[in-house]
Amino acid sequence: MQTDVDGGPIRPAAWRLTAGPTDAAVPRIRHAVRDLVVRHRAPLSGDLLHGALLIVSELVTNAVRHAALLTPEIGVDVVLGLRSLRLAVEDGHPYRPKALEPVPEREQLGGRGLLLVRAIALETGGDCGVERTASGGKVVWATLPFDRV
Repeated sequence: MQTDVDGGPIRPAAWRLTAGPTDAAVPRIRHAVRDLVVRHRAPLSGDLLHGALLIVSELVTNAVRHAALLTPEIGVDVVLGLRSLRLAVEDGHPYRPKALEPVPEREQLGGRGLLLVRAIALETGGDCGVERTASGGKVVWATLPFDRV
């Protein structure tokens, strides 16, 4: 059985956070995610927690900047599984960002934040991607495996 940092069993949990597509949503969601992860004692090192918070900040910022016109409310899912943390941000815009797909021969002017999301996820042994929603929007997600305890 997987245990948390204090030796207790990890209990899977999931939360849905929502916010309007405003600049104030970014720090509010980031702090809420940090509080959830810390309160539930997910086995994440300081570096991994920092990476998770950078990821959620980038994904919410992108939803605010690029999808606000079609998104009355941004949804953020935080899932603590038995072995990983999953962060997902849903917006109402149909555009699927290409920066999560590696294109080394092309120089990109934007999307560096999503390249950073991808780099953090892959470097830690996690993954990231984009999925369409039934309503025509998208969910951009990343998973990070817990530190071994």
